This record gives sequence, structure tokens and C-alpha cells, in this order.
Amino acid sequence: AALNGFQIDVQLRIMSFLSPQDLCRLGSTSCYWRAAVQDPLLWRYFLLRDLPSWTSVDWKSLPDEEIFHKAFSEVSDNALYDYMAVYKRSCPQGRRSLKSSRPLYGAVTSFLQSLVTQAEPRFAMFGPGLEELDNSLVQKMMTCPEILVVTGLPHRQIHGIGSGVSFHFNNSQKFNVVVLYSTTSVERRRAREEQAVAVNKMFYQENSTVGNQQATHYSVIAQVKKVCKVVDGFIYVANAEAHREHDRQEELARILAMIDPALGPPNRPLLFLSCVSHTGVRRIPCVYVAHQLQLNLLHQPWMMQDVVAATLDGLLNGIEWLLEEANCKSA
Repeated sequence: AALNGFQIDVQLRIMSFLSPQDLCRLGSTSCYWRAAVQDPLLWRYFLLRDLPSWTSVDWKSLPDEEIFHKAFSEVSDNALYDYMAVYKRSCPQGRRSLKSSRPLYGAVTSFLQSLVTQAEPRFAMFGPGLEELDNSLVQKMMTCPEILVVTGLPHRQIHGIGSGVSFHFNNSQKFNVVVLYSTTSVERRRAREEQAVAVNKMFYQENSTVGNQQATHYSVIAQVKKVCKVVDGFIYVANAEAHREHDRQEELARILAMIDPALGPPNRPLLFLSCVSHTGVRRIPCVYVAHQLQLNLLHQPWMMQDVVAATLDGLLNGIEWLLEEANCKSA
């Protein structure tokens, strides 16, 4: 028995040098290998090893946070922790393969939708990543025609803190973005020079009593409320730079204020751009940012995508997802 256990341990160590894709192929060769490659300890190793390098995650694929905080012995008997299934569902390659294997009627439906002229979708963009990074994401979006073509010059929609821009995506889809800043450009510049935090003028606090405790939540100002009522989705720009301090609880409270069901349909998609200024900045993995923001609490479709502001790497993947979701909801 000891020898058998030793052989199993050696076998697991050898298989850990294979890629998850190779393991899946190996498991299709025989019943023996199918059982061997499904070892939960092996797939937990792969999950914890690879997850920090994944560049996107969505509402259907976010792994349970307990996976990271509990020892293997505490969760291995729980049916919810089929690590192989979690890995295949969560990794970007697995999500792409599921998308490409959709039924034929789904492809036909998308083709028919493309024949129908649809109104240009509108999205509200907000979040600390718009203002805290050394490189301006919006400025880069407006000056890279090889990535996104600007079809409409900015026009003021909210005095001082908001402007609208029209873009052309992939030479086929036009969309509008209302960029919402926390305060005016002068106040933002002053805050950056003084390394201070500018007061966010988009929100105001409201206090309420829950039991014996005081609870604080946010509401949006009247001008922003009008925007929230007419947009087809939201783009939240998160600061994912590891060397900065982040108040994710505060961020979540403001996100919930923007997507309040009282301000529009509750199923509008929400794209999270997990941004760093440039490639040399150490980033927080997007799955960790999703857990920090407690995105599992949201009840609408969402996706988080890694983006580099200086090059716009990753941006088009997020925009493509957002447009597909918005078109799906409006069809």
C-alpha cells in the first residue's frame, strides 16, 4: 500500500508538469487515465498557479473565494469544489471554447440581428481608474484610430464632470460613451499635483438605520441620474495597480448607486476594465480585483478585463463583450 501511495504521488508530480490541455487529452485515451487526471489536488494546484495570469473573468466563471482561503483538506469532500470543472469553466480558453460551441440557432439568431438596424448603444463610463493612472485611458481611446475610431467629437452633457464620445468598433458597430468624472478637470489636476483625493461630486451620502446600526449608502446626483436612466450598460474603470491603496468597499457602494434598479432595467451589462498605466506596473490579478469588489453580489451580467491604458491592450475584448450583451438585451 505504501508503494502504491508512493507511485500515485510520483504520478501526480509527473502530471503536474503537463499543461491542463494536455491532461484533458490524456484523459480521453482510456478509463484509467480519465480517472487519474481528475485528481482534485492536481487541479487545485493548476487553478492556484494559473489564475493570477488570467486576463479576464465574468459573472459565470468567477471561482468561489473560499478556494483561496481554505486548506485542501477542508474543501476536498465538498461537491462544490470540483477543481477540474472550476478550472475549465473559469480559464479564458475554456470560456472561448464554450462560446465557439454555441448551438447553430444561436449563430443564426446573431446573423438575423445583424441585418436589423439598431440604435447606437450608449454606455456610462466611470471609476477611479479614469483619474488615478499616470496614463489617461480616455485620451488614449480618442487618439488611437487603429484601435477605436472616434466618430463624434466630445460634447458636454453634464456641466464640468461629464462628456460624450462616439466610437466605431471593428468597422461595424457604433457606440456612445458618456465619460463621468468625479469632479472638474481643474479640481482633478489640482488633486494630482497635491497628491490628494478630490471630493467625488457624482454621489452624495444617505444614512439610514438598520436595526440598531447606522448604515451609509450612496445616491447619484440628479444629472448623473438622468444619464443612468438612458444608457444601455456601464463601464467601470478600476485601478488595478498593486502599489496604490484601494477602498474597494467604497467603490462597491458607488457602483451599486449607479446600477440601482430604480434607475433603469436591472439586467444591463457591466464591463469592468481592470487598468494599469503601462506594462511595467505590477497589477492585481483581475480575479482578485473581482473578489475585492464583491462582484458575486451583482445580479446582472458582468465581465472584468485586464487593460493597459498606455497601449489599450485588452480593451477591444471588453468592448466586444459589452456590445454583444447590449445587443442581446435590446433584441
